[in-house]
Amino acid sequence: MVNRVWGRLIARLAVLAAVAGPLAAPAAAVTTPILVVEAESGKVLYSQGATDPWYPASITKLMTTYVALDMVRRGKVSLDTLLTVSPEAAAEPPSKMGFKPGTQITLDNALKIIMVKSANDVSWVIAEGLGGSVDGFADMMNETAQRIGMRESRWYNPNGLPEPRQWTTARDMAILARALMRDFPDQQGLFSISAIQFGKAVMANHNGLLGRYPGADGMKTGFICSGGFNVVASATRGGRRIIAVVMGQPTARERDIKAADLFDYGFSQSAGWTAQTLETLPASNLAAPPDLRPYICDKRKPLPVDEGPGALTAGADATATQLFGSATADTSNLAFAALSAANVRGRSLPPRAPLQPIAVWTGRSPAEGAAALAQAEQEAQASKEAARNAKLEAVRVKREEAKAAHAAKVEAAKQAAAEKAAKARAAAVTAPKPAAKTAAKDKVPAAASAYTAAEAPAKAAPKHAEKPTAKKPEAKSEAKPAAKKTEAKPAAKKAKGKDDDA
Repeated sequence: MVNRVWGRLIARLAVLAAVAGPLAAPAAAVTTPILVVEAESGKVLYSQGATDPWYPASITKLMTTYVALDMVRRGKVSLDTLLTVSPEAAAEPPSKMGFKPGTQITLDNALKIIMVKSANDVSWVIAEGLGGSVDGFADMMNETAQRIGMRESRWYNPNGLPEPRQWTTARDMAILARALMRDFPDQQGLFSISAIQFGKAVMANHNGLLGRYPGADGMKTGFICSGGFNVVASATRGGRRIIAVVMGQPTARERDIKAADLFDYGFSQSAGWTAQTLETLPASNLAAPPDLRPYICDKRKPLPVDEGPGALTAGADATATQLFGSATADTSNLAFAALSAANVRGRSLPPRAPLQPIAVWTGRSPAEGAAALAQAEQEAQASKEAARNAKLEAVRVKREEAKAAHAAKVEAAKQAAAEKAAKARAAAVTAPKPAAKTAAKDKVPAAASAYTAAEAPAKAAPKHAEKPTAKKPEAKSEAKPAAKKTEAKPAAKKAKGKDDDA
C-alpha cells in the first residue's frame, strides 16, 4: 500500500516537472525579462521580470532614434542635416559601415542605417552631431527617458556597446516603443525596412521576424554577451497592434521563435478591466543586471552574432538553459512558449520574404553619394593594385637576393676549395721524406741472407757452425767411386785440408 502511494506521488511530481519545465528552476535562477503589451492601451497581457534591470545592447538605438526624431519635431535639426564622421566614430567596433573620418551623411540616412544595419559607428556620428559630444547626447537620452516615463533606464552611449552602467528594463523598452508609435506616426516605416542598399552592397535587417512572421512591422534587435539576445518587436493583426519584449535569450533563433509564440498568445488574449498597465508593474528587487557572459559566450564555441535568420550562434548548454528560466512558477497557457527551451528545439520560422532594399548614400544627394562612392572604389582599386605591385616587387627583390646569395655561396665554396688544394700542394713539396722508409729500402731482409752469403765478404764463423754445411754429404757421395781408383783418395784429403785453411 505504501509503495502504491509513493508511486502515485512520484508520478504526479514527474507530470508537474514536465509541465513546468524550466519554470521550476531554483530560486537562484535568472528570470529572463518577457513582456507582452497592447500597443494602444498599454495594458499588459503577460509579464515576467519586466522591471528587472538588463543590459540593452543595440535596442539602445531605439532611444537614440527617439531623441533624434524629437529634435526634428521641435525644429532643432532636419532629416537633411549633414553629420560628419569623426575619428572616434570611425574607430567604433562592428557592426559598422566603416565610413572614413570626414565622410558626411544626412540624419535621414543615418537613422535608416542604424535601424537596419545596427551600425555602431553611425550611432556615434548621430550622438556627436546632435549632442555636441557622446556625453552630451547621453544626457539628452536620460532627460528624454525620464520625461516619457522610463523610470529604470540609465544611458551612457548611443549604440549599446558594452557599458556596465547602462541598464534598461523590458517595461521601459515597451514604454519607448509606444512613444515612438504615438509621437512619430509618420516615421513608422523606419522600423520595418527589410534591407538597405549602399552602392552594390545589400544589407538585410537583423530583425528575424520581419518578412517571416505574418503582421510583424518593427522594431529592433540587440546582442551583447552580458545581456544575451534581445528584441523589441511589434506586430499587427486585424487592426490590433501588440508589442513583445524578449531579453536574455541564448540564440537569435530562440529569441525570434519565442517572440513569435508571444505574438500568437497576445493575439489570442484580450486585456480585461483589471489588467495591469505598464505604469502599475511592481518594481524589481534586483540591484543590478545579471551578467550572462559565461553562459552566452562560451570560449569553446564561435562567438554568437546577431544577424537575424542566418545567425551563427553558440547553443546554450544545460546549465544556461536553467538560468534562462523563471524563478517562480506560472500556470498560464503561455508557459510552453515563453520559457521552455525544449519547445523551440528543432523549430524555425518560415523563410524570409524577398527583400525590398531602400537606398542610402553619403553626402547630400544620391548623385553626390554615387560620385563619392565611385571615387572611393577607384581609390580602393588603385590601392589594391599598388599593394599587388608592391607584393610582386617584394617577391622579385627577394628572388634576386636569394639568387645573388646562392651565387656568392657557390663562389665562396669554389675559392675555399682552390685555397685548400693550393695548401695541399705546397705542403707536399716542402715536406721531408720519412727517414724510416729510406732505411728500409737499403736494408736487406733477413730472409734473403742465406742466398747472398757467397757474395758477401767472408766472415769468421764459430767452429760449431761448420757441422751442418752442405759439403760434407757431397764429399761422401764422391768417395764411393773413388774406392775403385785408390789414387784419388790422397787428392780428396788434400782438397779437404785446403778448404779448412780457407
